[in-house]
Amino acid sequence: MTLTDHPNSYAPRSIVGFAIVSRDGMLADAAGVMPDALKCEADQRFFAAGLDQVDVVIHGRHSHEQQEHSPLRKRLIVTHQIRALERAGHCDRQLRWNPRGVSLETALAALEAPHAALGIVGATDVFGLFLDRYDAFHLTRGPEIQLSGGRPVFPGVPDRTPEAILAAHGLAPLGTVTLDSTVDLTVTTWRRALP
Repeated sequence: MTLTDHPNSYAPRSIVGFAIVSRDGMLADAAGVMPDALKCEADQRFFAAGLDQVDVVIHGRHSHEQQEHSPLRKRLIVTHQIRALERAGHCDRQLRWNPRGVSLETALAALEAPHAALGIVGATDVFGLFLDRYDAFHLTRGPEIQLSGGRPVFPGVPDRTPEAILAAHGLAPLGTVTLDSTVDLTVTTWRRALP
């Protein structure tokens, strides 16, 4: 099955990605830890406000948005350690999802959110999974740090920049907003052109 295989016409309402990256396009260091230098208050406020607009958050096993409303959100946790879908503990708002075993649409139907607005929050392979389906991607450029050998935002970084990868997948920059001028923190919203 692929990401779009489903016997019904279920489809998410929108798919939006959120990431803050280092100068070389990394989300975290080589150990998978986001350094404190990338944890900026202005970005956290932007991130939280964006996630408050989505119905379902999608992330990998080791990612989490750690926001005030996190426990209330429906979520799909991407993992290849299961065959298809399973409940994540006792919570009916969370499913573990293997995209190789079942489609996104099937997973959303099981979560009782077939036409949800989705927020993608990482990590590398999860961000990469949606490159051809994003409606928008908010790419925050943090303080001027470099994380050589770290965890990239997309497969293919650092050989190509995150911006080049987004453009190669049909997204274009809509505009850039400064979140905090004291640390040169900006977010660029990339959008898919309408057909």
